[in-house]
Amino acid sequence: ANPDRIKQQLAEHELVCEEWGGNVPVIPISAKQNKGIDVLLENILFQAEYMELRANPDRSARGYVIEARLDKGKGPVATVIVQNGTLKVGDYIVSGTTYGRVRSLTDDKGKNIRSAGPSTPVAVNGLAQVPTAGDPIAVVESEKMARQVIEERAARAKNEMLADVPQADLDEAFKKLGDEQLKEFKVLVKADVQGSSEAVKDALLNLSNDEVKVSVVFSGVGAINQSDIMMADVAHASIIGFNVKPDSDARNAAERAGIDVKLFGIIYEALDYVRDRMSEMLAPKFVERITGKAIVRTMFKVSGVGIVAGSYVQTGKIVRGGKARLYRGGKMIFERNISVLKPYNDEAKEDTIGLECGIAIDGYTDYLEDDEIECYVVEKETK
Repeated sequence: ANPDRIKQQLAEHELVCEEWGGNVPVIPISAKQNKGIDVLLENILFQAEYMELRANPDRSARGYVIEARLDKGKGPVATVIVQNGTLKVGDYIVSGTTYGRVRSLTDDKGKNIRSAGPSTPVAVNGLAQVPTAGDPIAVVESEKMARQVIEERAARAKNEMLADVPQADLDEAFKKLGDEQLKEFKVLVKADVQGSSEAVKDALLNLSNDEVKVSVVFSGVGAINQSDIMMADVAHASIIGFNVKPDSDARNAAERAGIDVKLFGIIYEALDYVRDRMSEMLAPKFVERITGKAIVRTMFKVSGVGIVAGSYVQTGKIVRGGKARLYRGGKMIFERNISVLKPYNDEAKEDTIGLECGIAIDGYTDYLEDDEIECYVVEKETK
């Protein structure tokens, strides 16, 4: 650690520490060595007093979801930091597009508590679905009001989604025409906790390249259910489960719909799977390899074949089953497959430099002396 260097970097962003005449307290700490913690806490309390930060513990609670997960025994569990008011067992709460009634509260030491005041981190059990990390959470008066809030938010989200649909225009049409070669691999992500879901989603999006784009049609928390299978079916997407698995109904639905469901516990294995699928989507690349050149010395007729160019191999080799270009005066006049190769040794599959052979190019008979035949093969590119 280099505190002075950090202070310099902060100053470059107009955050000047108090030692240098600014108003930003900088407190070097080490939790491992238990150094500076008391100073840090004192400064936090001082800043709260100086900035007149106040919370009212007697009002309805408000806070934010820090993390969320699906517990096998408890169901959806949200880790919440209470900002204002007091959250109590039995309160009706709303977060994002889900709601519920607080069944239990657990503090940072794993102890069940009845209430959590301002600045208290607490695990909340009782929501109907797993909320999204970062969503605000608030206490409402009743279940009826909670449902009303959720319905209004769902309707607002639907309208915003429709408003965000771009209008078709010529520029967009031409852009799509230009992107015809870009393939898309669609995936739906479900994980055990919100943080893992976001991490897997971000890592997958970073796999996109100039040839294949990775699109995450949905990412969420919880077991893979029938709704996920239906969504993947409509979007033509694969499903990745991270530390979760499909329920029996979802597994059967996936088999019927032919949806690819892959389960992982290590993020790198999920990334390797997607990379492999992306590679499968790419058309194989072929490269041309010139094998040799021959010069035409004479022409003769072969029964059942037709006109054949008697040639002398100048460089490389002429291979049976290859392709050929015919040059005359340095200009290419014909190109096609080699239909006949009559080596000096009839059992040979190729003729190498310094040997003579008879070459027939498919569909061509007008050979002249000193014509040049270039032989090449097309091979699949290997990385």
